[in-house]
Order: sequence, then C-alpha cells, then structure tokens
Amino acid sequence: MLEGWFLWFILFWVVFLLSMLVIGGYFMFRKFLQRLPKEDGKSDLDWQDFYLEKTKHMWKDEEKNLLEELVEPVPELFRDVARAKIAGKIGQLAFDEKASSINLDLIIRGYIMATPKRDHKFLMKRLNEKQIDYSEYKTLF
Repeated sequence: MLEGWFLWFILFWVVFLLSMLVIGGYFMFRKFLQRLPKEDGKSDLDWQDFYLEKTKHMWKDEEKNLLEELVEPVPELFRDVARAKIAGKIGQLAFDEKASSINLDLIIRGYIMATPKRDHKFLMKRLNEKQIDYSEYKTLF
C-alpha cells in the first residue's frame, strides 16, 4: 500500500514523465511534418538544404558573422537549427532574386521572414547597436 511521501513521489514522477513525453512528442511531430514531401515532391527541409547548397558560395565572412550575432540569443541546443532555417530563407531570397552575393538587405529580410514576431525586437535592438537603418523594413515587421 502506498502511503505518505512515497505516494506523492510516485505521483510526481508519473506526471513528470508524461509531461516530458508530451513535450518530446510535440517537437518530434513538428520535425516529422517538416520532412513530409509537399506537392512538388520535396519537403520544407529539402528546399532549405537546396537553397543553402546553391548559395553557400555567396556568403562572405562579414555576413556569416552577422548571422552568428543574430542567432546568438537562441539556446545553444537549437542554434544550429535556427541558423540553418534563417540562412535557408536568406538563400531562397538570394536565389529567387538572382543576387550575386549575400548582402545586408537579404539578411535582414530573410531574418524577418524566417523568425517569429517575438524575435524581431532582438533584430531591431542589434541593428540599432550597429547603427544600421531598418526603417525600410517596417512593413515586414
């Protein structure tokens, strides 16, 4: 018979395990949905990899460093995923516009399009620190 503190320990442990399973399942399901092929036969992640591969020669060190600064607030565990998603969107813009290299305009627009609205405050703060005018991008925010 379960009594006292041991009962509470078992109940806490059951609730903890169930919540961890739900959280892990949620993230695995999101990744699964991103891997599902769309109408064109490629998934979102396939397209992201395609744009990264096609535009990786366009990145200069200065642009790479700026991208690193922009993904800095993301927890280290998720930073690679965030970097790839943002760089993929920047690559898509560069590829669609037939740009010869990645520039500040593409980085700002790609970052805004690839990230949720709550991350845009950090972008504005970082651009203010670097004294970069972002007034022409107000419509994208």
